[in-house]
Amino acid sequence: MGGGNCNPKDFGAAAYWEARYSSPSTGGKGGGGGGFFDWYQSYSALRPLLRACVPTSSRVLMLGCGNSLLSEDMVKDGYQNIVNIDISSVVIEQMKEKHMDIPRLTYMQLDVRDMSFFGDGSFDCIIDKGTLDAMMCGDDAPHGAYKMLAEVARLMRPGGIYMLITYGAPKERLTLLNQVQCCWEVELYIMPATPEYQLKWSNGAAHAMMEKVALTVDRQLPPDYVLKDPESHFIYVCYKSDIVTEDNSMVAGQDDAMTSF
Repeated sequence: MGGGNCNPKDFGAAAYWEARYSSPSTGGKGGGGGGFFDWYQSYSALRPLLRACVPTSSRVLMLGCGNSLLSEDMVKDGYQNIVNIDISSVVIEQMKEKHMDIPRLTYMQLDVRDMSFFGDGSFDCIIDKGTLDAMMCGDDAPHGAYKMLAEVARLMRPGGIYMLITYGAPKERLTLLNQVQCCWEVELYIMPATPEYQLKWSNGAAHAMMEKVALTVDRQLPPDYVLKDPESHFIYVCYKSDIVTEDNSMVAGQDDAMTSF
């Protein structure tokens, strides 16, 4: 997401991404094949949360991988099995070539609205850094976003994690999650997105700071909560359970303890 001069609705179209990744400015044809671009947060910023939530032995699915360095950085940090998918065949071929010597990284051209190539419960963790936001820009939004989330729920094993990094506040994003027939336990973290706020909030720390925010009983931000950065990123750590109590709460899947940041 973000960057470039285009209609935001373009982000939901496969043709836009094929053209973008064919451009020399994004490392495509004629650009030397060396271009990488990370939407939203980098691995160094997300690392504390990822390492706390996702064991390195996990089978991870990266939705809408693009030419991000996130998967490569995760493998360098010890992750063993990351499957990367994107709707753009152009970027998938580029990334296959760039990482052909890293067998722990797999690349496949797939539409996130139909991931029937994979069986139910195939993944321990699914990471989405801006892909749901792109789906919400498509001509078939919000139906396309719903289909994507239904596939995410299907592919996750019970107790697995869907980590969603987005600009969407709980009112919008949790409403979408709740439409999928799946029981989610959700934890919310908020991170500054603009450099001046990152610098101010980190106060000299080695990595960008994130704040864990307790949702209200109706799964919204507290009424008195004020974003430190108006352009903050919301990180939803969503645990899946197939065991549901009478009040629709999760009774299995998530460890009781979570590291605070």
